Amino acid sequence: MRFSIVRACAAASLLVAEGALADNPVLPEVSVTGTRERAPLSETPSAVGIIRRDAIEQVRPAHPQQLLGQIPGVAIGVTNGEGHTTAIRQGFTTSPLYLFLEDGIPIRATGNFNHNALYELNLPSAGGVEVVRGIGSALYGSDAIGGIVNVLTRTPKEKQGADLSLEAGSFGWARLLGGFDSGRIGQSALRADLNLTHTDGWRDRTAYDRQSLNLRWDFERDNATVVKTILGATQIDQQTGANSPLPLALYRDAPTTNLRSPAYRLVDALRLSSDIETDLGRGQLLNVTPYFRDNRMELNGSFNFSPTSNNARIETTSVQSLGLMIKYRKNLEDPMRTRVITGIDLDYSPSTRSEDRITLATAGGNQGALTNYTGYSVGARIYDYKVDYQSVAPYLHLETSPTDRLRLTAGLRYDYARYAFDNQLSGTAGGFFQAADTSRNFNRLSPKLGITFALGSDAHLFASYNQGFRTPSENQLFRSGGTGAGGAAIANAALNLRPILAEQLELGVRGGLQGWRYEAVAYVLQKEDDLLSQRDAGGVVVQTNNGKTRHKGIELGLGRQFATQWRLDAAASYAVHRYVDWSGTGTAGAFNYSGNEIESSPRLLSNLRLTWLPAAGTFAQLEWVRLGSYFIEASNLQGKYAGHDLLNLRISHQLDRRWAVFARVTNLADKRHADSAQFSSGVAMYSPGLPRAGCVGLEGKW
Repeated sequence: MRFSIVRACAAASLLVAEGALADNPVLPEVSVTGTRERAPLSETPSAVGIIRRDAIEQVRPAHPQQLLGQIPGVAIGVTNGEGHTTAIRQGFTTSPLYLFLEDGIPIRATGNFNHNALYELNLPSAGGVEVVRGIGSALYGSDAIGGIVNVLTRTPKEKQGADLSLEAGSFGWARLLGGFDSGRIGQSALRADLNLTHTDGWRDRTAYDRQSLNLRWDFERDNATVVKTILGATQIDQQTGANSPLPLALYRDAPTTNLRSPAYRLVDALRLSSDIETDLGRGQLLNVTPYFRDNRMELNGSFNFSPTSNNARIETTSVQSLGLMIKYRKNLEDPMRTRVITGIDLDYSPSTRSEDRITLATAGGNQGALTNYTGYSVGARIYDYKVDYQSVAPYLHLETSPTDRLRLTAGLRYDYARYAFDNQLSGTAGGFFQAADTSRNFNRLSPKLGITFALGSDAHLFASYNQGFRTPSENQLFRSGGTGAGGAAIANAALNLRPILAEQLELGVRGGLQGWRYEAVAYVLQKEDDLLSQRDAGGVVVQTNNGKTRHKGIELGLGRQFATQWRLDAAASYAVHRYVDWSGTGTAGAFNYSGNEIESSPRLLSNLRLTWLPAAGTFAQLEWVRLGSYFIEASNLQGKYAGHDLLNLRISHQLDRRWAVFARVTNLADKRHADSAQFSSGVAMYSPGLPRAGCVGLEGKW
């Protein structure tokens, strides 16, 4: 049985998973995300960072932040539990600017973006992670503006085996990770992974529970056809829908305080896919991948709590997706080692949304930023609708080599998307104007160009020009009713939103020199028709396509092994994120932020790791994380968050051939820091980050 074919079919996850520490985990030799199959990184005209399975085992992440920061230019912000915001060639944002994948398959439909989507994946049990910074290739469409995060599943092993990890730590932290390999059974093999996690939370009423199950079945039908089937299921019960921000005095002196304790989030996510790969011979490969998704969520978002608006609500959403991805690849050795990839992506995702207004109870009434919300009562239904989302996206990708050193890449993708809106309410409900049944269509043709040039046997230049776009989400189009006489105008304006357009230029070099592995990239990314948010007198968010932003930066990755016991790895970026055109009218009158830096956008991101391997099976790593300062609001007049420096320590020791013990300490110096900072209710507000926290564990492998 040719399990090497199965591994290739599985997007080369073994290559990611089994890399030795001596190979820089940021700069491996192959990438699978850009073309949806294994390709040399030296011929990939994109900034791609990869984290291997061994790095995941070293970090044992409790949150995506603790892992993805190892890639230059990537930062993940904590909201609560495993909830997150993302900053890749953007500031920290909840906006739909990223594409989250599992083995190349989007884990959510385009029209139903969730900035917390990584918590639906079992990251600690992943085979590896790839991040494409910036606009994606022609094989990816809407969403891939800031970047693509592709979580790779683990390839089943040929021999039967199992692994178990038990850990416990500060603030009621407990986690069980279990895995099982069936070994080769005839022409197939199975891998199963379980994740059971609980924490009491270090702040008041911030407990978090998750249960995840992942199954992967690899089957080789014959010498030409292999099938990879993946089932993933996750349930999450999380108190506090997002970090509860505090005024400065409470942030410093009483950070465990939670002024928004009634908030919560309940999540159910199910994904099923089957990748059927057939070698047609003579350099031809055909992939057919049907998939199904079911995403459900109930949310009482703390970000809606305000003493001056009536925007608080319970949101219940569901979306079921049926999709099909077809890809055909042809390799032509002559002329010029040409490769042609063409395909089409189809997606049908009907969804529902209902929202019930709530009246919040407080202790002591309206105290501005110090208002303490203690409960709520459910009121009128203000939204109740269905949306059928359909998309069709054919694409073409070409590669050719005029010389041995030069590789040229070109791609073209056409995206068509349609939303059909079916309102279950009419007129005015709960004081909100409701749009009538309607439909909206979007289409876009996106070109991509790239070049790689070999400077030598172990050094390569690359450059690219990419265009990208983002269609409005269903809630941006249809969940925009306003109050009062202007409600109808607000709802109708939302129906006329256009896609965000983006273009990017980047230039980079990567390779090795005197024992160092390195990657350096410079980029300029510009967005037009960006969605500028304003609020009407009732606090309702109104969005219009009159924004323009520019994002410029440099990213650097370095790694080197010293002797046999030490290794140093660094990831850093410096970027300026700025409003180019950003003006309008809000509740406080006219504003013009053009020329200002975008809030929540640190210029500096860095991660430095020193690893010690004193003996086989013994590991220690000290990590220094630096987050630079940033403005807390768009006028740039209300000050900055100063940024922070954090130290993390990880150690493990192999007791015998089966058992190992491990420990980690996050925020080793117990530094007070903010997961996010903003200007709200007329004052600076800070969401306090985790203080020093420890964890110990035992791992067994059979």
